[in-house]
Amino acid sequence: MSFEEKTKETVSSLKCQNCGAILHYAPGTNSLKCEYCGTVNTIEEEATLQGIHAFDYDAFITDLQRHTEDTEQAVVVKCTNCGASTTMLPNVTADSCPFCASPLVVQQGATTAILQPHYVLPFVVDDKQAGKFFQQWMGKLWFAPSDLVKKVKDTSYHQLKGIYIPHWSYDTDTVTSYRGQRGEYYYTTETYTEEVNGRTETRTRQVRHTAWYNASGVVDNSFRDVLVSASPSLPRKMAEILEPWHLDQLKAYDGRYLSGFRAELYQTDAEQGLVIAKKRMDPVIRDEIYGDIGGDEQRIDTYDVQYNQLGLKYILLPVWLSAYRYNNKLYHFVVNASTGEVTGDRPYSWTKIVGLIVLIIAVIYVLYVCFAQPK
Repeated sequence: MSFEEKTKETVSSLKCQNCGAILHYAPGTNSLKCEYCGTVNTIEEEATLQGIHAFDYDAFITDLQRHTEDTEQAVVVKCTNCGASTTMLPNVTADSCPFCASPLVVQQGATTAILQPHYVLPFVVDDKQAGKFFQQWMGKLWFAPSDLVKKVKDTSYHQLKGIYIPHWSYDTDTVTSYRGQRGEYYYTTETYTEEVNGRTETRTRQVRHTAWYNASGVVDNSFRDVLVSASPSLPRKMAEILEPWHLDQLKAYDGRYLSGFRAELYQTDAEQGLVIAKKRMDPVIRDEIYGDIGGDEQRIDTYDVQYNQLGLKYILLPVWLSAYRYNNKLYHFVVNASTGEVTGDRPYSWTKIVGLIVLIIAVIYVLYVCFAQPK
């Protein structure tokens, strides 16, 4: 079946045969459901012998440059306020940006060919569950205003926007050669004088020194599913807090899983993503080098990393986005729709923070008075 035929079949399968409405994917199931008459259609997965696997990075980049990748047609709307580019369903004429809530109209968009993801992680957490996870998250915030939960408890789950965030996932086996130094401790006895009760006494103590020796070697690391968010609309630190994801539940890309949700297009390409992925791998590689050097202390002078069997997957990961107001200020939050993990902006109670600082100072002063003053 050609890609055009498959796309046409997908669009046709989204129409309810009973009442004609658009079917939406039901989170946590393998079905499409009509919100009007309750009709349920099962999403039949295509059998595959390969399972979930990474694609050769160099071949992917070459195909991308030659424009031979699979593409599909979609209405793409770019927010004029925050710059996020998201897809809209064919029957939607107006909506709001899921990232900044600015109005979006279909006239701002254009039907264009977009890169088809390799895999999609379907929604498991629905909007009601996401709302509960959000309330639990708020209740556990340190130094939050005492009335925060009460003031935003009426935040409706209907305000949540379900959206798929594009990610690059990288696999590689690294071989790293390094040069550095190994520090080993040794001790010498030092003599010193000290005045005790008006008398000068001679005493000794052990003094630690470090002897440094040249070190070199080669270390190996294996990395799987190093994730990089391809959406600057969702801050990278926030995206990393949402990890880990249930990537073992990835499905071969099927547009029906997106029905009822939005999908942002990647704005960080695969090559830019690889640079970020290498930065995420670097601390792991350095720790491996430190362990290989051994000794009591380690120094790394130079190291060179070879990235072998480099592979990637272009995947869509599900989140719920929303915002709440507290004291006339807007705070955004995001819920991992696979695990229920929540992160976001939050207010702080400076009264609580100042109170804790005062308490710490008071405890330190009491300890000083009790133990540091001469008897």
